[in-house]
Amino acid sequence: MTRTRTALNTGLDDFLAWAQQARGAALPGRPTDAVLALLALRGADRRTGVPEPTPELLRRVLLEDLPLLLHADDVELAAVPGILTALADRVRAANRLNAKRHARVLAAVDELVPEFARAMGEPLNLTWPRWYASLLRADGIDADEPGAVCDWLAELDAAPHEDRPALPAPLHRADVTTATFATRVRLTEALLEAFAHDVEGPSAAGPLLPASTALSADRPEDALAAELEALAGALGDRWTAEGLTEALTGPYEHLAPGPESLPHVMLADRLLDEHLDYYGASDVPLPPPDMLPPPEEIRDLLHAAPLPASLAASDEDLHELAEQCGFPGQSDVVWHAGTPTELTELGADILAAVVERVAADSGPDDEYALDAAHILYTLYERGGTPDSVARRAAGHIDWWLAPELEDAPLTAPDTAPATYTTPTPAELGELTGLPGLTESSRAELDAPARALAAIVDRLAGTGCVFRKGDVFGLTPLGAAVVRHALSVGHVAVPEAKAPSEWDAARLVAAVEPWPPHIAARTLADWTAARGGGDEVWSALLAAAPTAVPRHGIPGLLGRLDRAAIPVAPLEAALTDPVIGGHVRRVLLARGEEAPEDRVPPTALANAVLGDLLAASLKDMRVAIEVAQQDRAPESPPRALLDAFDSAAADWPGGGAALIPVLAAADPHRARPVLDGLRTRHPDSAVTDSAAHALKEAKVSTGGQHPRRRRKPHRS
Repeated sequence: MTRTRTALNTGLDDFLAWAQQARGAALPGRPTDAVLALLALRGADRRTGVPEPTPELLRRVLLEDLPLLLHADDVELAAVPGILTALADRVRAANRLNAKRHARVLAAVDELVPEFARAMGEPLNLTWPRWYASLLRADGIDADEPGAVCDWLAELDAAPHEDRPALPAPLHRADVTTATFATRVRLTEALLEAFAHDVEGPSAAGPLLPASTALSADRPEDALAAELEALAGALGDRWTAEGLTEALTGPYEHLAPGPESLPHVMLADRLLDEHLDYYGASDVPLPPPDMLPPPEEIRDLLHAAPLPASLAASDEDLHELAEQCGFPGQSDVVWHAGTPTELTELGADILAAVVERVAADSGPDDEYALDAAHILYTLYERGGTPDSVARRAAGHIDWWLAPELEDAPLTAPDTAPATYTTPTPAELGELTGLPGLTESSRAELDAPARALAAIVDRLAGTGCVFRKGDVFGLTPLGAAVVRHALSVGHVAVPEAKAPSEWDAARLVAAVEPWPPHIAARTLADWTAARGGGDEVWSALLAAAPTAVPRHGIPGLLGRLDRAAIPVAPLEAALTDPVIGGHVRRVLLARGEEAPEDRVPPTALANAVLGDLLAASLKDMRVAIEVAQQDRAPESPPRALLDAFDSAAADWPGGGAALIPVLAAADPHRARPVLDGLRTRHPDSAVTDSAAHALKEAKVSTGGQHPRRRRKPHRS
């Protein structure tokens, strides 16, 4: 098997001649070759001399194979339906398709062609060979002339980085690398299956692959792998541009990096896992950080960072890490002449390498052995606002943190000692919301806080993170680098201006889990940009019931500038069965009329349920504080009982009538309230009603507890 013998035994020449004679027009060779070869590699019967198409095989070849392996211009793409119908006609003429099966194949072609066109244009199907084939053919280079192809690559490699064509948005180099690697593996596996079939029971038309000498070699398995890999490359060249494979795996391999050349992909995967843990879907957007630098500042920021500067200076003590990050080598070129995107990617490579080394250097008992990526994610998820080392460490060891303080931003001191010191008990109380902390509490927190600070300091060497005293956060470089890594993992990381362009439903759904101060600012900017009239506020209020989880409605309304909301949209929202009760409270707080009879009972119950859940949480906090202080409670916490009795006093029919409405309004959220009333309320009528409602709520929710967004290091 040699590189010149790359055509598979698919009857290509005879088919092209038949089509010319039968139809009076020549079919384009490149797409025809690819279609026949890929059908054959998918297992199509070849007893007529050409692969016989079936609807199932056509779907796989058109939607899975060609969009990754074939570069075709507009004329060649437009010819694909004709190639397929000609192939169906050729098999029909050989009496291998009856009229009914022939019609099914033609119908499949008609159905699949629009999907095929979309798949060919799908950015994520772009591979390095397809990308460079498209560029060189656009420059008028003969794709069938290997010398011309290599000369073109040499010119591209010599061009300034800023003059090179950019990948189509939203692709990153990692996307193209992933698609290229996966495609090459799939093609090689298909060739291996074809080889096995040729050996065990070839088609009546003869073996599909060229003759092999691998089985007579000293190491047959190695020889066969090399042959099939060479054949895969040669076939790829036939369908893109001759000479590309050898060039892109040889002198110009840096133009088509493999997975090992992109360390930041590992970090991207870790950050994607974090995001899926938090939100369950990659398209849930994170808040844009304020400190994102303009592209023209990336070079100076990266050059000023301690570790990147040392790597670029060939520090002998950092040889292994430098080699991992591409120094000396292509990273030197990027360091001096890279575009902002390339420099950001280099920063991500260095950050990823440090994250992996933190894990590798940590012992099994280290508090934060595998948490470096988690630290980076949580900082970005906070909108880049600085956080407290002690507060994060407190959550890690299961201290109960006041929910309103979890996302609270901090201001870094102007100066602070380089050595970390755990805050005083009084300062810890302010950071965590826990009263009565002592020196003993501080001592309990000291070791995990110092461990976290040590990891933060290692990340700080990359220039992506800072720590001043107890306050740490992302730097402008870090915001850009972590954002890049997140986007490589296809996590939604909108630009700062993007939320202003969203519709109301998308906006309120996005900002509901964001830190309150960022959500409030985003909502204010959105309404102000649209004039803040009745129509704007009506759209926001109308979107909330379906776009925001019910437990998030009070928080969303609390982040709006309620004094600025016109009366008319609020009055109209009173009748909404989800938010009407909350809206009524807004109107009453402003001293305006809000008749209770206009609000549906379920909406009133939703508002009450929020109060009861908050009271239940307060009881839990009291119990935890008592346990942490290792003392007997003065009396059982009863915030829930008091809140329920207060609401029941104003509810028509009292507590017995309120309980079933609470359960009907939101069975998921009502369950912990009902359980607390069932076990703790002194009135047997209330406990019996709560027990019955709880049983029905469990049935209606399938016995599952509501899923909540996981916050960093929450117990």
